[in-house]
Amino acid sequence: MEDLKKQIKEKFSEIFPNNTAPRLFSAPGRTELGGNHTDHQNGRVLAAAVNLEFLAAAKENGSDFICIKSGNYRMIRINTNELRYIPREKGTTIALVRGVCSEINKRGFEVKGFDACIMSKVPRGSGLSSSAAFEVLIGTIVNSLFCNNNLGPTDIAVIGQAAENKFFGKPCGLMDQMASAWGGIVSIDFENKLMPTVKKLSFDFESSGYSLIIVDVKSDHTDMTGEYAAITEEMREVSKFFGKSFLRETDKALFYKNISKLRKAAGDRAVLRAIHFFDENARVSLQEKALEQGNVKKFLNLVGQSGLSSWLYLQNINATGSSRNQAMAVALALCNKILDGSGAARVHGGGFGGTIQVFVPKDKEDELVKKMEAVFGVGACTKISVRQYGSTELKE
Repeated sequence: MEDLKKQIKEKFSEIFPNNTAPRLFSAPGRTELGGNHTDHQNGRVLAAAVNLEFLAAAKENGSDFICIKSGNYRMIRINTNELRYIPREKGTTIALVRGVCSEINKRGFEVKGFDACIMSKVPRGSGLSSSAAFEVLIGTIVNSLFCNNNLGPTDIAVIGQAAENKFFGKPCGLMDQMASAWGGIVSIDFENKLMPTVKKLSFDFESSGYSLIIVDVKSDHTDMTGEYAAITEEMREVSKFFGKSFLRETDKALFYKNISKLRKAAGDRAVLRAIHFFDENARVSLQEKALEQGNVKKFLNLVGQSGLSSWLYLQNINATGSSRNQAMAVALALCNKILDGSGAARVHGGGFGGTIQVFVPKDKEDELVKKMEAVFGVGACTKISVRQYGSTELKE
């Protein structure tokens, strides 16, 4: 970490030679442990911050311009007097920065110019929520520089989600930002979306004999916004049938009584996705309880159930109409063969490509990595661990 701090400071000085003594900030990626596509229906999720992070050096620059250099990407430059939504920026990084700063402005804080240099250890497309970690990082920087740290982790998460929804144009839920902002393992209940209930849990998978591996199946999911949006829309079609806005508000027993009518009104896939929500939302509470009791076997059994539900009911493993490219399904099938009931594998995050999550016994870790990388390429497997703290300013 000290080497990275030195490296980011030197990079800042090189890019912004007239600005000295920057402050350091960090925001972690996240891994979803339970609650696949439940957050956008006001459901429950279980997530954890991970040891892969965004690191930034930043400082006020005394102007009206925000200047951000991230990796090898072009410099972002935003006039703080123009924080309105700009349609042509939809789907770009500059939209996320403008969105975060605009949302903070709306809360009564004056966002002024600052310089920032950013390094990422969160691989894009890894399913570890690089976009959410980036949003949370920008929110944390602005909170420290201009808000006297008056925004809490939930505030920063909500601001990041709003930026992604309104400015970037992706209808994401709130789980990713919450996990990055809070840190550790967190159980989050979004029944009250304006004030989600957050419960921190303490559990160490390593000491329980398991490693957590993310496998990149090398199937690009960056253009899957339409697929993600369809899940939200179809679940809401079901809730609208009952006069509700979200499935969390919908009576499960009434849903099952009306499946025949729902098939005609919303279609079979919408019905199956609703079944996934009801089961998955209840399963999160059982996962939380299993971790609190230290029952890793029960937890992993529930992880396996979650993965099967995503595959069969939620149907976010393969893109619609894709017959030749089903990399995620192949990866899950291979992992299940290797694990042979001794661990668990599931889709990681939004799905339709990207990564899968594997809990593997330590004595099978080398075998799994070797066999998966033989199929998906060297470097496809990344071992991650839970980071106990969320987005923060790093003190010297």
